[in-house]
Amino acid sequence: MFIDKAKIYLVAGKGGDGHVSFRHEKYVEFGGPDGGNGGRGGSIYFIAKKGPNTLSAYRHAIKVKAPDGQNGNIKLMAGKAGSDIYLDVPPGTVLKDLDDNIIADLKNEGDTYLICKGGKGGKGNACFKNSVRRTPRIAENGTMGEKKTIYLELKLICDVGLVGLPSAGKSTILDAVSRAAPKIADYPFTTLEPMLGTVSLSDDESFVMADLPGLIEGASKGRGLGFVFLRHIERCRALIHVLDMSREEEDAFESFEKINSELGSYKLGLLEKPMIIALNKMDCLDASSRADEFEKKLKEKYGEKYKVFRISALNREGMKPLLREAYNTIKDMDEVVLTNFNNGEKEEAVYKASEKKDSLFKIMLDQDGSYRIIGDEVIKEYKKINHSTEEGMLQLLAYLSRIGVDAELRRLGAKNGSSVMIDDFEFEYFED
Repeated sequence: MFIDKAKIYLVAGKGGDGHVSFRHEKYVEFGGPDGGNGGRGGSIYFIAKKGPNTLSAYRHAIKVKAPDGQNGNIKLMAGKAGSDIYLDVPPGTVLKDLDDNIIADLKNEGDTYLICKGGKGGKGNACFKNSVRRTPRIAENGTMGEKKTIYLELKLICDVGLVGLPSAGKSTILDAVSRAAPKIADYPFTTLEPMLGTVSLSDDESFVMADLPGLIEGASKGRGLGFVFLRHIERCRALIHVLDMSREEEDAFESFEKINSELGSYKLGLLEKPMIIALNKMDCLDASSRADEFEKKLKEKYGEKYKVFRISALNREGMKPLLREAYNTIKDMDEVVLTNFNNGEKEEAVYKASEKKDSLFKIMLDQDGSYRIIGDEVIKEYKKINHSTEEGMLQLLAYLSRIGVDAELRRLGAKNGSSVMIDDFEFEYFED
């Protein structure tokens, strides 16, 4: 089954906690702190790899979690880092957030993107030793890894896309010029799954052609396979618009206009792509007269804008000039780029004391009269501090005072003994 969109929940690994310990050896009176650092949590990457041209492995909303880092240990032993996870996707996969914004575009084989960074390992107490603090009994907890829910969207990469109404003969064209094996029948139906094939004109002249699902009126509003179809056209550098000359009851020029209207309604510059017109099934009765009428109307409205080729894909007639024109059209064109993205690690925001304090935290008054400290940055810093020891608790209180929590509590009317909550931890407020 062809799947071209999927939703996935990702959780990077938590960093390991730092360790508190002291060196105890015979004949060594003051061994000092020797608690090791925690290991970093595993990160999650996406990597574009050739293989099945589908996202079927992610067809159900699934959760992927990277391993956590191990805690630090005695004798300065650092915890083992959590192993990273690499998720394979076909080239042409776009990563989007829940608001449909593009995060990354993995259009080439080997493109790799860090989607969720693992948490940092906490420092052991050996890192807190200095000339004043000889026996620190504090250590940091590891930070949580990033969490994201994203969409994967596959947009096939090809040079030339075949567009047109269902049963116009697109699959027959692809079958005639490449080794692809699209479904072909002598009854009306439309391709449901995009097919790719390589067209070789000579040893060093080739391009990739795609047979895309048939387009119907209203596709830009989601009718039929509309959005599925139009998503894939974004990746094509040029288009061959295939028209069926065997249909007596159908005005070919009117069909041409309808399809172009749908392409224009999608509002992604699809009509700005080079377009070649292929009048197919010229072996049918009265096809020549219908083709003459089409070209007359086309020239009256568009002049010399489009090049028209008369072909019979079934009989392999007229194909070489069409393919040569397609190759000449795309050979010097740049590849289609949807977005630029940075494969490296994202820069982390560093908050300094001079920055506005309300960017770090806010204090809310709960219904029971207690005060709750909220804010991503203050919670992140809180989780790094091991407050289970006396020194760790003093470190937490010093940090909260430094960023202005005490002053804000006084401004809000907090009294001695008032209850203060930060994340899952509760303590009592006392004025200095």
